[in-house]
Order: sequence, then structure tokens, then C-alpha cells
Amino acid sequence: MAEKYGTVLVVGGEGDKCRSVAEGYGFRDVVTPGDIIKDNKDTTPFRKLTDDETNHSRARNFSETEIQAIFVFADSRDWAGDQQIILDLLMSKHGRLGTRSETFDEGPPIFFSHNDIVWSTSHQLTRLGMGALRTSLEAMYKAMTGKDLISTAFGKPQIGTFQFATRLLQQWRKDTHGINAPPRTVYFVGDTPESDIRGTNEFNASELSENQWYSILVRTGVFQEGTKPAFQPNATVDNVLEAVKHGIQREVDKNVRTKVQQLSEQQETIAEE
Repeated sequence: MAEKYGTVLVVGGEGDKCRSVAEGYGFRDVVTPGDIIKDNKDTTPFRKLTDDETNHSRARNFSETEIQAIFVFADSRDWAGDQQIILDLLMSKHGRLGTRSETFDEGPPIFFSHNDIVWSTSHQLTRLGMGALRTSLEAMYKAMTGKDLISTAFGKPQIGTFQFATRLLQQWRKDTHGINAPPRTVYFVGDTPESDIRGTNEFNASELSENQWYSILVRTGVFQEGTKPAFQPNATVDNVLEAVKHGIQREVDKNVRTKVQQLSEQQETIAEE
């Protein structure tokens, strides 16, 4: 991504922290919504930059800038302002602010780092997350252009996330234990049925999985006790510690069954002799 795209817009997070993250990933020219508002304060009529935001935003003439891609790295702190800027770019000619495409297929691509509609906080009810922002943008884009927004989301439940995790686990086992193979069973613990459990189950059932992925749902996050998960886990426990205990006990039980089977086969062989 960093090699493919030159100037990119990074959205989300506090201040310009996501800019620093993107630059750490190797992106060469990173702009933020604050930069755009600093250049033209009328971009977002109801949002004014604070003194701190102004100091962290970089001066630039965006009438001469072509933004090649949009990355939503973290949850937006200003939905209205960020959505306005994102939509302006999606409907622009080649990512140039202040222009409007006649065909609405000339704007830059948009990428989301995950797709969770809700997430768990200290509030008694779940709060809207990045997936909700994506859904909102899709609806507004459709209303304004009559076309479906083509976007890409990484993270769970996308299959590629689990393939990447498998490769990392295999590399770790090779480097640490000299075993060049992924674990026979991966216990995936999560609190969101729509992403954690769905992704684990779908990857486990796919031809792309080289091993078993076992989903465990915990009751300490998004999932609410008394409701029926949209995607059923292999097990449901109270918290992460109980999930670890469950996985360990399951492996112990598997080993015991294997040893009992081996002992039974040995006894049968002796009896035949």
C-alpha cells in the first residue's frame, strides 16, 4: 500500500497520531482532515479546529493536491466533518478537492482497518464503531450518486486476517521451536459474534484453513447475556481466563483420549499374539 499510493488521507484517532502511524508504515505523503480544514475552513461549516488541532495540522494548498487513497485507521472523532471530507473525495475527479466527477467513478479508493459495527466501552450499551461509519458512508454515497460505494475492509471477519495470523503463528513456531507448521488447533477468543466468531467459523470451514480454528465467545464485551448470537461459537465462557482454561482442558482431554486409544490398540495386538 505504501509503495502503491503517494498522497493519502488518513482518518481517525486523536490529533495526528494516525498520521505518525501511517508514516511509520512507510507512507510518504500523509494528510489528515485537519490539514484540509486548515486550508479551507468552509470545508466543514460546523467544525472549527481548536488551537491544538491547528498547530498539529500542516499547511497545504489542496487545490493542487491529488489524494490517491483514503484510509480509515481508527474510529472517527468527528463523524460529520470526516464524512463530509471523505464524500468530497469519493465524488471528486482523481482525488482533487473542490472538483466533482460527472461519472462518480474517478475518486480514490477507501480502506477501513476493521468492520465492527459496535464495540464495548464502559457504557452499559455497546457504542457505534468503524463498521457503522462505513455503513453510513455507503448509504450517503448511494443517496448522492445513485451508485454503490466500493470499499475495502481489513480485519475480522475477512478471511485474509486469519490467513495472515496462520502464517505468523507458523513462523513463530519455526523460529522458536523448529516446527515448520501452524498449530493443529487455534483457539480464537472474542466478544463480538458478528466479527470474531463469524470470521473464525467461516475460516475454519473454508478450504484455505490448514488447521482447526475453534471459536470461544466471552461474556465480557459486545455479547450480551440472554441474547442469541448471530453466529454460534464452539464454546461460550465468562471471560478470557475461562477461555484459556477451556482450551487447556480440551487439549488435555484430547491427549487422554489419544493415549487411551493407543493403549487399547496395543492390548488388542498383544491379545492377538
